[in-house]
This record gives sequence, C-alpha cells and structure tokens, in this order.
Amino acid sequence: MKVITVTINPALDREFIVEDFTVNALHRVAHYKDIVMTPGGKGINVSVALAKLRVQSTAIGILGGYIGRVLLMELSKISPLISTSFVHIDQETRENISIIDPKNHTLTEINSPGPIVEKHALDLLLKRYEIYLSRAEAVVLSGSLPPNLQGDVYGQFAKIAKQRNKHVFMEVTDEYIKLALQIQPPDVIRPDVREKSVILGRELLTLDDYVQAALELIKMGCKLSVISYQVKNNVVATKEGVWLITTPSEVDISNLLGAGDAYVAAMVYKKLSEPTCELIEVAKFGYVAALAKTKKPPKEMPDYEDIRSSLQECRIERLR
Repeated sequence: MKVITVTINPALDREFIVEDFTVNALHRVAHYKDIVMTPGGKGINVSVALAKLRVQSTAIGILGGYIGRVLLMELSKISPLISTSFVHIDQETRENISIIDPKNHTLTEINSPGPIVEKHALDLLLKRYEIYLSRAEAVVLSGSLPPNLQGDVYGQFAKIAKQRNKHVFMEVTDEYIKLALQIQPPDVIRPDVREKSVILGRELLTLDDYVQAALELIKMGCKLSVISYQVKNNVVATKEGVWLITTPSEVDISNLLGAGDAYVAAMVYKKLSEPTCELIEVAKFGYVAALAKTKKPPKEMPDYEDIRSSLQECRIERLR
C-alpha cells in the first residue's frame, strides 16, 4: 500500500517541556532533551505515523526559505518509508511552538499563519500530485492552508483523486469544510475542532449537536465522519448509523499532541489493509491509535503493537 499526504502549509515544530508553565513569567527548560524540533504540519505528521505502521508514503506540499530546508533535512532522517516531493518558494515556511506541562497536564500551542503561496506554485504542486496519484491507493488532505488560500483548494485535490478512484481522507478546520465538500466530499472526514467546536458554521454544545453535525457531513457525501467530543470521546457517523466511541481510561491532555494525526494514519492503514471491513471498524482502529499515542512522548507515534494493546480500552455505544 502507498499513500500521498498533502501538506500545503507545513511547519517546523518546536516542543518545550516546562513544568509549572504560566504566562507572563520567565521559564528555563530543565534539560536539553526537553526541547524537540521536528518536521510538522498535519499531513507530514500522518506520513510519520504511517511509517510507524510500515506504510510507505510520499509527502508533498510547499516549502520555503531556510526553515523549509531545515524541515526537509529533518524529515529525511525519520524513515526510508517516507519519500518527498515539495515545491520550493522563497518565503519562509512557518514555525509552530508547543509548550507541554506534564505536571499540570496542559498543552499550549502557538501556530504561525505561514507564507503567501502564489498561483504558479500551487499549479506546480497540482501537476506533481497528479503524477504521484498513479502510484498511490489513498490520499490524505489535512492541516491549515496558507493565509491566501481557501477550502476550495482541498476540494480540487479531492476531486482529482476521486476521478482516479483513490480513497480520500481529510482532516481540516471548519473554515475549509464547506467550500471543499461543495467541490468533492472525501470518503472520510475528521473535522479539526481543537481550536473551536464549530462545524458548518454551527457551534457544537450538546452531544446531539455533534450527532447532527456528523450526520450532516454524511448527507453532504462523506462515507465516514468522525468528530472529537469532550477530549476522549468520538462521535462517528456512516449511512448505517451513529456511534459514540469512548474509553474508561483517563487521558492526559498534555499528551494529546499528534493524537489526531495518529488517528488519521491508523484509519488509512485499516482501510487499505482490510478493504472490506466496516467503516465503524476503521474509525475504531483510528480511535485506539489516538489513545495509544496519548501514552507516548510528544510527537512519538504508536506502532501496530501499541495500538493492538490498547484495543481492550475502547468502548462503542450505538446512538442511532
């Protein structure tokens, strides 16, 4: 199996582990090992997670400047299962900062907007994308877009993939969903609700709000929709029904970094390795991978054995 991950707005991620972190104060990191610099952007993170599952992927996107070169160099060190084909621009790739406080179980993230991407760079990326599609089974479209681009870009990428009968997985924030789905719904969508619990312009407050949002995404053409609910729960919908996936285990919020990317990678793995399995099983495997990720250090993805060992912690309740 082979996958293309698309990261149009990658980032060089910097993680700092700081106990008793507070704003408006000077903090010193205790040990050098508590500072980590890694290539990031949700699509790239999915490629890293796929490599842990022994799945080959090609990470494509747009990189810029010195930071972009550093990112590419760091990505090349991670796994031979990850190949790359990035379009290079002059403007600097963004940097993201995560401050993890394991003592108080908090995670603080500061994400930069990214460079302006001109039309000629995006057109070149689309041409490369079409070439690589001939050798792929699935496509992952995830993460933020540069500030001058809108959700229709993701719709274009999804449409090209579906015209070639590829599986399409998408994890994006609400600002991109409507425009993307108007052009081409993905097979699997996992809205990113970390910043705000809003889908299709509607704020999600109650469990029923999440259920309705998940069903609306199915009505718009997605085959599987997965929405995070109250940190450790997920509302999952298909044409066959709606389920709540949860766990009796406690989840450390400070270890959530990368859990969503592990979730998407595991769903891709499950769908490609067992094409006939039910979609609820695809979502379940993704959920368990995210759960396994929360037991790992920052940015370290789970392997298959980690995921399998967490299966017994998963509970599924049918809601509709």
